[in-house]
Amino acid sequence: MYSLNLQQMTQQEFLDQYWQKKPVVIRQGFKDFVDPITADELAGLAMEEQIESRLVHKKDGQWQADFGPFESYEHLGKENWSLVVQALDNFSEEAAEMLEAFRFLPHWRLDDLMASFAMPGGSVGPHMDNYDTFICQGSGKRHWRVGDSGDHVEFAAHESLLHVEPFEAIIDVELNPGDILYIPPGFPHEGISLDTSMSFSIGFRANSAVSVLSAFADHLIDNEKGSQLLTDPNRQVVSHSGEVSNEDYASIKGQIQQLLDDDASFKSFTGQFLTTAKHDLDVLLPDEPFELTEVSNLLNSHAIKRLGGLRAFYFEDTIEQGLCYINGTELAFSAEIANGVKLLCDKVMLLPDDLSEWSHNAAFVELATELLNQGYWYLAEVE
Repeated sequence: MYSLNLQQMTQQEFLDQYWQKKPVVIRQGFKDFVDPITADELAGLAMEEQIESRLVHKKDGQWQADFGPFESYEHLGKENWSLVVQALDNFSEEAAEMLEAFRFLPHWRLDDLMASFAMPGGSVGPHMDNYDTFICQGSGKRHWRVGDSGDHVEFAAHESLLHVEPFEAIIDVELNPGDILYIPPGFPHEGISLDTSMSFSIGFRANSAVSVLSAFADHLIDNEKGSQLLTDPNRQVVSHSGEVSNEDYASIKGQIQQLLDDDASFKSFTGQFLTTAKHDLDVLLPDEPFELTEVSNLLNSHAIKRLGGLRAFYFEDTIEQGLCYINGTELAFSAEIANGVKLLCDKVMLLPDDLSEWSHNAAFVELATELLNQGYWYLAEVE
């Protein structure tokens, strides 16, 4: 299990001083860090169709970006290239354990765990991100430069690479295994591998207003909602037919506002939106469906573990009513097991001791059986 060492800072002090404010280097944030996955294993994942990966390198002095799956890497040589794999937490249990160190942040903000393998000189170029990221140095070393936030000019170094023009560094460091570099959104940065190296980035992203509204519009269409026409049965004669009166504007705006003010509807959409998987899940369907009595017994002897990348959340004011959200779906359950469902959403793995109160509760066992049969949770041996 990974334990985050904030160097005498409390988690709240980190949030107060640095979160979304300024970058910081956390030396030995992970003490005695060992790569959770080897370079060969990462290269193998990048050969899989369902896994999002890319190669970044230079050809004749020009930046290049190729997207996986890849068949081989030998043609790239021994320097100046980097392999990036997204959503590693979906496909590697060992790597996903890194995320547990960041549970002091709400996981609806979590984007994914990205891994990068680089040969000496390898880099993805100077760029800015629109999300918070914790860059955890694995094996090898990388040189990082981070600039201050401000009006930086971005340009397309390649059709798939948005770079930023040269910047003055406020952080200029070499990261060793276990060191962590935190960078808020909007701070330009560039990392260059000093030798063969691995790096792991935990990204926390907030959705833009336009992405939420676009998804909400799709939700309304899919559920045949919001189709009511604007009505004005008390319309008065106007003398300026080209004018949109303040009253009419208020009615048009109110038509949209009414959809947002329907709290139950918008909350349902939000829960589904936030739990929708951003990348393919490696679903673990059981060989044979579990039976209720079988699951009740198994919960006393086995841990249950959440599938990597699966998103499961609840709202503090509706969980007690028997509502939560799992993988893009609103799930209703018996309100009596609300505290048990909280455990499922809060923790990746639950041990028999965690479930002692619930393993013989018929409603909880029924829910656990459903989730196991869907491949969203699976049984794990207790060490």
